[in-house]
Amino acid sequence: MSDTASTPRSRAREQTMRDIVRIGREHLATDGAAALSLRAVARDLGVVSSAVYRYVESRDELLTLLVIDGYDELGNAVDAALAGVDPADHAARMMAIGRSVRAWALAEPATYALLFGSPVPGYEAPAERTTGPGTRVIGRLVEVWEAAWVAGAIDLPDESVGPRRMSRDLARIRREMGITAPDVVIARGMLAWAGLFGCTSFEVFGQYGADAFAEPKDLFEHHLRVLVATVGL
Repeated sequence: MSDTASTPRSRAREQTMRDIVRIGREHLATDGAAALSLRAVARDLGVVSSAVYRYVESRDELLTLLVIDGYDELGNAVDAALAGVDPADHAARMMAIGRSVRAWALAEPATYALLFGSPVPGYEAPAERTTGPGTRVIGRLVEVWEAAWVAGAIDLPDESVGPRRMSRDLARIRREMGITAPDVVIARGMLAWAGLFGCTSFEVFGQYGADAFAEPKDLFEHHLRVLVATVGL
């Protein structure tokens, strides 16, 4: 529904939903996902606890809203970073994606942990609502790799990636994503995808140790260059 067709009631409801998500993320940062409470959100919203259930029916629904909001915010950050990069500079576009993922994760560690950290006990994100938002970043990475492949800008050996069953899996992925890049690009792309989020997680969750590097960004930049080279860019 467009703004011109919306009613005061619908606009008020949309604002309340935005407030619930905002307060939910504040509680996520201070209390953690497992301790999220609709009663606490209602208190900060300034309504009785029963009123908030008219908007969000359960803690799990609140978690789902936070998951979607987090994925969308991360996806928007990646899109904004790509907006200023030459579409023909495939390596620069992959670097921009990596840097924007790291910057967002460091700015929003609690939400990053909800998306990519340990599962919340008793909660399973509904795939039909979270898969789309959750695959925006890998979608942008795949777009870069496919564009580079079509342009002849990927330099990789024509190597076998594994047993026939793996090739069948990669062929299915190729069909589902509508791309033409060969097995080696898809397989190495998955390594780069896992490596990007692995490096980000190590930094966000303090796995390197507090005093290991004077500037962790330097290590990340090195790793990002290696991941770019991994896919032949």
